Amino acid sequence: MYIRNTLSGILEEFSPKDPGVVRMYVCGPTVYGLIHVGNARPMVVFDALRRYLEYRGYRVIMVQNFTDIDDKIIIRANELGVSFEDVAESFISEYWRDAIALGVRAPNFAPKTSDFIQEIISSIEDLIKKGHAYVVEGDVYFDVKSFPKYGELSHRSLDDMIAGARVEVNEKKRNPLDFALWKSAKPNEPAWQSPWGLGRPGWHIECTIMSTKLLGSTLDIHAGGEDLIFPHHENEKAQSEALTGQPFVKYWMHNGMIRFSGDKMSKSIGNIFLLREAIKTFGADALKLFFLSKHYRSPIDFSKEAITSTMKAVRRAIETFNRFESKVTQPSLVKSDAWIEEKRSVFCDALDDDFNTPKVIALIFDLINELNKAMDEGNDEIASKIYHLLRREFCPVLGLFELPPQSMNSSIDEILRIVIDVRSDLRSRKLYDLADKIRFKLKEIGIELKDKPDGTDYSFTGEV
Repeated sequence: MYIRNTLSGILEEFSPKDPGVVRMYVCGPTVYGLIHVGNARPMVVFDALRRYLEYRGYRVIMVQNFTDIDDKIIIRANELGVSFEDVAESFISEYWRDAIALGVRAPNFAPKTSDFIQEIISSIEDLIKKGHAYVVEGDVYFDVKSFPKYGELSHRSLDDMIAGARVEVNEKKRNPLDFALWKSAKPNEPAWQSPWGLGRPGWHIECTIMSTKLLGSTLDIHAGGEDLIFPHHENEKAQSEALTGQPFVKYWMHNGMIRFSGDKMSKSIGNIFLLREAIKTFGADALKLFFLSKHYRSPIDFSKEAITSTMKAVRRAIETFNRFESKVTQPSLVKSDAWIEEKRSVFCDALDDDFNTPKVIALIFDLINELNKAMDEGNDEIASKIYHLLRREFCPVLGLFELPPQSMNSSIDEILRIVIDVRSDLRSRKLYDLADKIRFKLKEIGIELKDKPDGTDYSFTGEV
């Protein structure tokens, strides 16, 4: 298996620190509001990566954090007149609701910043003792010049970063790129006692402490959106390696951004599409298929038109599975043979190549076409083998088609049955032009009518 490591910029053969075990950390949300479609892409991609690693026989220990101490959370709490804990816990609960609806599995550990305050304070003390941090009027900053490899992850020089960085202007700092490890207390903010007075952690230090305390000094995979490479992940890397003296991460993986009308989707821009709205409108499988049909490192342009096309493909897949399952009275027992092993090899070769999910999606829909053909020809043996590969191996590895599809509900069936009855009545009255118009209009939106001796049925069409 090869992964394109953001640190080196090249494909590297995957070899975890301890054979058979993968320690994986994924940056989670700052919980001050409902998550949006942009948040969902790393959830889907790295859940699928975790599933594939398990499919290949690894034991994966996955950690995803919740940032529950942050300026945005504090502002929200003050506006509502409640504690920061109330805001954070409320939106953590909502996050789990959305994750379950999306069909994304929970990590092994989901730590919160507030649970690690004492560990954060202790680690900041160590960084000060080692000469990597300094105290100014109750604030503590990391000294980037004390770490010669600063900029290694984002492939930038200090001068370039100073010129283009999103850094807070602060005369207390020795260098504009120095970042806060500890912030002194301000009115109406949560605060904890520390050697430097009352205060709270800075943003970056939390991920270092939570990841290393739960997974060890060196992680196998650290994942997140590419917008986190600088400054967040660059700062994580610097403070972690300064603290432990060990490489922080073996393989850095970053997914591309989701764009809406050419801009990155974000709450600050105001062009977000809430995840729960998207699930309700398009269905979880359509969203997951949409994300996985593009390579994880590529940007995606989000549009209703693109998602609608993907919905048609989901309907076609579900209809095919339902067709097979309606004819099978008991689970089919399939023995591995050369054909099955060849398909598994194609599947694994694609995912071993920097997790190339688009190739696997193409394979899955080729097999769906083959499954329909086998059923049409009455070849039960071939149909059973294809169904087994799709339903019990390939689709579960990507987390696809595990939940009842929202778009395939009974109300749609009832509406289509009414339309079919109207069309049948038109045909019986020899109004063939109007009957054909209904057929053509339905076909334009991805619904194909099938006239049979015992009546008319329908199916969903569409390509990925």
